Amino acid sequence: MSTYRTLTRHDHDGVASITFDHPPINLVDREVVIDLLNLAKALEGDVQTRVVIFRSANPEFFLAHYDLGSQLGQPAPVLPEGQASLLSALFGRYSRLPQVTIGELRGRARGAGSEFLLALDMRFASRERGVLGQPEVAVGLLPGAGGTVRLAQLLGRGRALEVCLGGADFDADTAERYGWINRAVADAELEGFIQAQARRIAGFPAAGIAHIKAVVDGVSAADGAALVEESQRFAADMAAPDTLDRVQWLMANGGQTDGAMERDLGTLLARYPQGLERVD
Repeated sequence: MSTYRTLTRHDHDGVASITFDHPPINLVDREVVIDLLNLAKALEGDVQTRVVIFRSANPEFFLAHYDLGSQLGQPAPVLPEGQASLLSALFGRYSRLPQVTIGELRGRARGAGSEFLLALDMRFASRERGVLGQPEVAVGLLPGAGGTVRLAQLLGRGRALEVCLGGADFDADTAERYGWINRAVADAELEGFIQAQARRIAGFPAAGIAHIKAVVDGVSAADGAALVEESQRFAADMAAPDTLDRVQWLMANGGQTDGAMERDLGTLLARYPQGLERVD
């Protein structure tokens, strides 16, 4: 019997399919983090699985973003000096898994949802339904779980600054052109395309897969010191009055529910401090 509460796992011929299913919007909250921690531990010791596919049961949301609302009314987070955040460290574990990891993006992946995808080996998105964004700047934060660092690596300085400073949403075709994802694929073809890729890779000798990942990781792994600095800045900014005000405004205007705010977050979050009637 599965011990996961927010995702399911199915295995077949060396390929594990992980499906996020955490209504209403697959928010990256405590329950999701616990499941991802347990899944990472299982995969790190799994010598049978060669490829892992991540997808969502919700066609509108892959993983929405980090649970900012949980920080309201809590003591200011304290992150020991020299350490990355729990979420950043967790995503780092996914970037180092022995398996080949593939993201199948349908719907929205913003903030921590985008950062999770960035930690995977490959990302393919529905041309019609895929949406990516790093909206943290609109509440006074930076992408704090690897996003700033990995976007700079993948997209280059100018485009990473465009993404992180603008806080806007990006469609799949633009994300493909920027290097945020490997490829945009027609929605009707996406699952079959990824399944074929996964089966093909899983059919090759394990040694070759491991050697390729080791060498590529050796020249492309995210800088550990940069990830720590990113986390430290995020934790410090979470206590800033302006950030708290903006997060409270987000929650008051339908944040973290399946409504207008979350569906068009890249646009509506920048409207602060307009009221609810102006957002709907």
